Amino acid sequence: MEQKTPLYDAHVKAGGKMVPFAGFVLPIQYETGVIKEHMAVRTQAGLFDVSHMGEVLCEGKDALANLQKLLTNDFTNMKDGQARYSPMCNEEGGTVDDLIVYKKCDDHYLIVVNASNREKDYAWMRKHQFGEVIFTDVSDHYAQLALQGPGAMEILRRITPEESIPAKYYHAVFDGEVDGIPCIVSKTGYTGEDGVELYVRSADAERLWNLLLETGREEGLIPCGLGARDTLRMEAAMPLYGQEMTDEITPLETGLGFAVKMAKDDFVGKEALEKAGEPSRNRVGLKVVGRGIIREHQALSAADGKVIGETTSGTHCPFLGYPIAMGLVEAQYAEAGTKLTAEVRGRKIEAEVVALPFYKRRK
Repeated sequence: MEQKTPLYDAHVKAGGKMVPFAGFVLPIQYETGVIKEHMAVRTQAGLFDVSHMGEVLCEGKDALANLQKLLTNDFTNMKDGQARYSPMCNEEGGTVDDLIVYKKCDDHYLIVVNASNREKDYAWMRKHQFGEVIFTDVSDHYAQLALQGPGAMEILRRITPEESIPAKYYHAVFDGEVDGIPCIVSKTGYTGEDGVELYVRSADAERLWNLLLETGREEGLIPCGLGARDTLRMEAAMPLYGQEMTDEITPLETGLGFAVKMAKDDFVGKEALEKAGEPSRNRVGLKVVGRGIIREHQALSAADGKVIGETTSGTHCPFLGYPIAMGLVEAQYAEAGTKLTAEVRGRKIEAEVVALPFYKRRK
């Protein structure tokens, strides 16, 4: 049976179309529709309920050593309040999950994992822990709201003291507050826009949700659902677990080499990645130049008809105004400008490999 987030009643009241997702019931869209929600985030501001995400504490004298072994990124030079993205690999080099690590202090870290992987990730961490460390699943204690868009920070500043707002991207204020509501205020997001993610006690979630919507009403802030969250992350070419990465797809294949530090002494999966060498397939961006929309799991063929990969995500992007897709293809076909065709229900749709991301906000 699917769980409800602390904001379930607020979504229903606002006309959210509720659907099952990652073990929860969440709004896929509101009466405004996906396109208007997408465009609000690109041009004004949008508010998302991402309380389904999982949170795990990593505490103890050996917390850092455990993170270094479990994850592919390097956490030795992190400062208090800093956040860092990382894949987590299995022994074969495949991706168990991708996640964000926040450092509160030397022996206290917060790990945010994908909703569908919460139990799997927690079990994986417990299985591989060593020394003086305690992993604690605290997901049920938190709600998470994402305030995103070019107007997001102006809205936040109306009700938030400056000392509660992180000065830099991928930083967080652990003891922050929004209009007196205790929050972890994190300058992160999954839309390609400016904004924050707010971690708050479940009991305070609905009050904070209503407060933000009321404060941002004049700036065009609206609630947004899973549909817009997905189209926004695709425009920004952000990979999604279960599509661009799986237990069988390595982080190097999906273009996450920046977060895989092979110079580290060791991490789970390092030996397999070294043995595999240069990836034989790569994640690419595809701009559809023919008629039609390409979805995930469509076969991709080269000009000579040879099947050289498949799509992992695809949609029509409201802001860009044309269909795009991402896919995994043989490395020799990953160069920008390469012409490919996708097989969609027996029909061939032409596409061209383009540089990622498709969309990048102006700073």
